[in-house]
Amino acid sequence: MTATATDREEGTGTGTGTFTLLLFAAASTFTGGLETLHLRAPTTLRDLFRTLETRFPGISHAVLRSAAVTVNLEYVDFDPDEVEGGDERDGERASGGGEGLGLVINPGDEVGIIPPVSSG
Repeated sequence: MTATATDREEGTGTGTGTFTLLLFAAASTFTGGLETLHLRAPTTLRDLFRTLETRFPGISHAVLRSAAVTVNLEYVDFDPDEVEGGDERDGERASGGGEGLGLVINPGDEVGIIPPVSSG
């Protein structure tokens, strides 16, 4: 069974529509077993990380700094040192394939948070 949640809080995102956030491995564990969230769009990757930190205190340091992020199945490059603050540069206004925390996430997009996985 997949645990899901829908964002109903005001101030998350800046318009109508939603995107799907998929949480894998440690990201799902950190959120109490949630695997899918539906959040308001458009927003930026930076604002998504801030929203997650507000809802799940400590996730930035424990998960997001070392996680890979995909938007529409394309990896997004970002500086992990910017996750907990830092640079306010704008990213590209395109779905997927962009660079940085300023990347705009649009309605209908699918974002994945993929923490590193250890094997033994």
